[in-house]
Amino acid sequence: MTQVTEHGGGVWSIQVPIPDNPLGHTLVHVLDTDRGPVLIDTGWDDPASWTELSDGLAALGTSVRDVHGVVITHHHPDHHGLSGKVREESGAWIAMHAADTAVVRRTRESEPGTWLGYLARKLATVGAPEEHIAPLLAARSAGRTRTLPGLRSALPDREIVPGELLDLAGRRLRAIWTPGHTPGHVCLHLEEEHPARLPGHGRLFSGDHLLPGISPHIGLYEDPDDSTVTDPLGDYLDSLERIGRLGVAEVLPAHQYAFADAAGRVRELLDHHEERLTGLLGLLATPLTPWQLAERMEWNRPWEQIPYGSRNIAVSEAEAHVRRLVKLGRAEVAQGTDPVAYVAV
Repeated sequence: MTQVTEHGGGVWSIQVPIPDNPLGHTLVHVLDTDRGPVLIDTGWDDPASWTELSDGLAALGTSVRDVHGVVITHHHPDHHGLSGKVREESGAWIAMHAADTAVVRRTRESEPGTWLGYLARKLATVGAPEEHIAPLLAARSAGRTRTLPGLRSALPDREIVPGELLDLAGRRLRAIWTPGHTPGHVCLHLEEEHPARLPGHGRLFSGDHLLPGISPHIGLYEDPDDSTVTDPLGDYLDSLERIGRLGVAEVLPAHQYAFADAAGRVRELLDHHEERLTGLLGLLATPLTPWQLAERMEWNRPWEQIPYGSRNIAVSEAEAHVRRLVKLGRAEVAQGTDPVAYVAV
């Protein structure tokens, strides 16, 4: 049965399933406007997900055909996957931050196999063993690339400009740039009184930036053509503090459930990452590659039980934390190491 939740004040959420994913579903938010419903994210591109989105809108007395616009918090396929189908059905516009639009465009224009080749080279530089890299090279050689999610994601029609109100008739929805999870992630501040008059300044559609019970993945901003050394974790922590200062009454995230006390949750996440950085410094008492560091870090299960694809995500997160330590002057490259290893200062 389709799960639809009314949040009051012309806001609802629809649970749109994510196939074979422990998160279970994406909360697609529906915002009523004077020109028709606007969706905040759309969910994974899958027939079952499309059915749930369509049924959820029907339960609200509307349909995909009536959708006026789509606002995307970030480009990941569990958020942006169905945007193109929604636009085809309704003629709705799609809005996204320019940094994530660049990711979508780059992915669409890349030759098949580019991403797998890049990932294989990247894993080699961080110390992944040959037996982990071999399946990627085999998949590229065999042409098994067209099943990767997000290869043909829809290009947006509009740019979300940080700090500006979106053009939504009868609503005040302001974009806040919150990079970290992706380079162009945005939160959306509904600058209207809370329908239940909860204390605080409006409500926040937080995407994956601020979730009530889990910390979002903070890995690297992947661009095969750009050698800039980015600091995604630093971006995320700065963004968290900015969100914490908003003083919103309620947070409407894209996963799990709505919650109050955004500032308290921000403090918990800041403390979590500081504890993790401190723990990594202990591990880096001796030089380690990012792969070796990931093997030793605490995850939600032992390293031996982490699936193949999740190990790639884990090592990306390990490297993002190492980059933060290097930028803070708390770690450095260990001289003469290949692949490159890092050591605490």
